[in-house]
Amino acid sequence: MKSNIAERSPTSGVLWWILTTLCMPIAIPCLLLRILAMIREKRNARSLNGKVVLITGASSGLGEALAHSFYLAGCKVVLAARRKEELERVRKDLLSLHPTVPTHPPVILPLDLSDLNSIAGKVQDVLEVHGAIDILVNNGGISVRGDALSTAIDVDIRIMLVNYFGTVALTKACLPSMMARKEGRIVSISSVQGKFAIPHRSAYSASKHALQAFSDSLRAEVAKDNIKVLLVSPGYINTSMSLNALTGSGAQYGKMDAATQNGATAETIATSILKAIKRDDRDIILAPIAPKAAYWLRHLMPSVYFWVMKKRADKVTT
Repeated sequence: MKSNIAERSPTSGVLWWILTTLCMPIAIPCLLLRILAMIREKRNARSLNGKVVLITGASSGLGEALAHSFYLAGCKVVLAARRKEELERVRKDLLSLHPTVPTHPPVILPLDLSDLNSIAGKVQDVLEVHGAIDILVNNGGISVRGDALSTAIDVDIRIMLVNYFGTVALTKACLPSMMARKEGRIVSISSVQGKFAIPHRSAYSASKHALQAFSDSLRAEVAKDNIKVLLVSPGYINTSMSLNALTGSGAQYGKMDAATQNGATAETIATSILKAIKRDDRDIILAPIAPKAAYWLRHLMPSVYFWVMKKRADKVTT
């Protein structure tokens, strides 16, 4: 009986040689990088225990889901948002749903990101309680539904004030103590709309584009102080964001978008963010294939992207 090697045709031998020549140099480094990432993720997972984590927008949605994820990881969670009663609810849920978790009881921090002058004092309050802020999660923000022309300039200012300037002010208030300890992490929740803009989201996309630029600059500047910066760009998440969004006039939108309703769960995104922190990621997109394709289309074939967005603008109504 002939062996399999003997039966192999010269053509198949050449194809096998080509495949191994092309694939092995790529496959082996990728495998090694994956192994190293898994080792780093396990090491960093252990190091999360006892870390002080300040989360903005923690009263609902993704912020609430992140509070549960960090709390289960053994972190000392500080819940920040404007609605104190909702923060109380989240705090009670953490204590009642996870009674066996051996960690510090969550701390509530009423915080309005649009009140820039109060932010430094709020950070000082946290430092007085815990002595440090190890991880800042910039999650608080608001959205808007309105075309650029009819959106009042006051609405543009308000969106930028909360989503960008409030986030920047809080980050700057946290940085000195992190730099003094030569340790810290800034996690900012952006959006795929900060990677590429879509019609009827000009104010929101602009605020997230600004956050992208700030994070990229900051990451390079604070690396010497062992401070890590992670920018997260999710797609649609099934939360109340569209219900609480503003219209161009500044009124509450009050509708659940179909895309939002069909979006990923907040728990799924929160889990992915925690994994990204453990991997020491710097910039991630958490979205289905279509938004990722739009992102690459914007960079590789901009004329096609502009055409697609024009067609979308013609169809979208606010």
